[in-house]
Amino acid sequence: MIDAKKIEQLARQIHESMPKGIRELGDDVEKKIRQTIQAQLTRLDVVNREEFDVQTQVLLRTREKLAALEQRLTALENQPAAPTASVAGAATAPVTQAPAAQAPSEPDNAKDPA
Repeated sequence: MIDAKKIEQLARQIHESMPKGIRELGDDVEKKIRQTIQAQLTRLDVVNREEFDVQTQVLLRTREKLAALEQRLTALENQPAAPTASVAGAATAPVTQAPAAQAPSEPDNAKDPA
């Protein structure tokens, strides 16, 4: 992920910038600094340069495809619309409603015998 030489150089710079008393503790302090830097860098949500370049190329291709599709859409929208017979006929056909349901008649045994 991160170049180890860069981390060592950074750790050395931090070690050299510390007060003389702490610097005299030697390599232990520098190792701890290096470990801390490494741990913090791995916790970051970053990608390496190669992954970044690949994603940049994918984005450029996607933008090119989008631009081409937008041009095609504009060309299609600007073409005169020729109505087709089946679509035009269906749109002008009258709509008929089904007859309303009739109320059920009274059953024969419900008639008054009188």
